[in-house]
Amino acid sequence: MSAEPIENLPADVQAAILSIRSISDRVELEVEEIDAPKDIADHAIAFSCIVKSATSEVSGALGTGRFVLFWSATPQENWTTNFRVVCFARSPLETNIAIDAASADITWDWLTEALALAGAEHSALAGTTTRVVSSGHGMMSAEADHAEIELRASWSPHGTDIGRHFTAWQNIVGVMSGFPLNPGVGEVHR
Repeated sequence: MSAEPIENLPADVQAAILSIRSISDRVELEVEEIDAPKDIADHAIAFSCIVKSATSEVSGALGTGRFVLFWSATPQENWTTNFRVVCFARSPLETNIAIDAASADITWDWLTEALALAGAEHSALAGTTTRVVSSGHGMMSAEADHAEIELRASWSPHGTDIGRHFTAWQNIVGVMSGFPLNPGVGEVHR
């Protein structure tokens, strides 16, 4: 949110922030609060994460993600509540899986399942899944092909228990990086 003290924020925003901060992070993730976008809504809070390499047998880059919660006194166009979550998740993918068009649908299914498992009530869910397969050419032709899957999504949370949505986001980053879809992250203050 802004540098403004939490007690000066609207009650719904205070409750939302406190619910997010009451959630412990998945052990596979390193989560940090980052500067939120400005001038999009009255208030915003943002987080980024990376998958800790020590939690995986896979070497190299693992998953990353971002979570932004917006709040406006008057819902914006396409919002069905005063809140809007915008999230992003990206992970490397085996090249043969990336070629399969179903991998994009499976990724979206993981998101909807993560929201359901967390009990994150919402409406106006929208987003995209993108598969990228990269092949080296010229001086880079010796490099092996590599692939990534990327999810961009947004939705309007119902209520102020945004911690459930924060949990769902952590779980989608985890499952996209090859970890089990965790039906819940403990509710312990970080």
